[in-house]
Amino acid sequence: MEKVLVFGHKNPDTDTIASAIAYAELKKELGVHAEAVRLGEVNGETQFALDYFKVARPRLVTEVSKEAQHVILVDHNERQQSADDIDAVKVTEVIDHHRIANFETSDPVYYRAEPVGCTTTILNKMYKEHGVAIKPEIAGLMLSAIVSDSLLFKSPTCTEQDVLAARELATIAGVDANVYGLDMLKAGADLSKKTVDELISLDAKEFSMGPFKVEIAQANTVDTAEVLLRQAELETRIEALIADKDLDLYMLLVTDILTNNSVALVLGPEASLVERAFGLEATNHLLYLEGVVSRKKQVVPVLTNTAAAVE
Repeated sequence: MEKVLVFGHKNPDTDTIASAIAYAELKKELGVHAEAVRLGEVNGETQFALDYFKVARPRLVTEVSKEAQHVILVDHNERQQSADDIDAVKVTEVIDHHRIANFETSDPVYYRAEPVGCTTTILNKMYKEHGVAIKPEIAGLMLSAIVSDSLLFKSPTCTEQDVLAARELATIAGVDANVYGLDMLKAGADLSKKTVDELISLDAKEFSMGPFKVEIAQANTVDTAEVLLRQAELETRIEALIADKDLDLYMLLVTDILTNNSVALVLGPEASLVERAFGLEATNHLLYLEGVVSRKKQVVPVLTNTAAAVE
């Protein structure tokens, strides 16, 4: 039987890894030779979840076309966020909760996108629809993804469906969602040992916004000041990244998981897009964004609309 690879976006977060593992498990229960893989390194938060529920991290793959001809995308659809050789394989399915952009296929594809806070919320439904029981360790990872994407149900992306799914999954996994979730978030928020290169690539995603090429990274922490003490180093590496990737805008969103506020470090020839989008003026390349925690719902849409108005 031909193997199918299941994977999420580059610079994987907890939802990406958990969704790949959970959907590959469901596909195997349905008779498909599926394997969850990853396109980048696992972050501290995700590793905490994998260790807690005793699940091995997926295998790292850099060229998916050397492994399989058919792939399933989870937690993303934009090609610049996917495998470098995505055009060399056939995408057969997409399970996602993000905007749809820069995506097309030559053949019909099963595409499931829902406006919920996390991909595993959708997968929880799909397990039920197929009558397949979720294993406790898989449920734990799926819960971890919801906690991560919703910042323990505080993000504006969080829906009632996410909360209900989290409750169900916590029961199956045998954990208290709030107690476990806070421990997991704190594990991922320790940035003290991260290098500058790791900080600027943490959960980084590229976007096409109007005529502009944009990259937005997000780092969750309990101490934004600790990260900003390294601003000079960060700016040096970001400027090099902008030149290397020919970016119009780079934004590092440093989010305080305790106060639910963020500080954005913005650089690039079109950095003023962020100022116009939020109606704020940057000071020393920094904007203080009160109540902003979600890149998907609170940053990408307003930046996209601002960029479109420039055309």
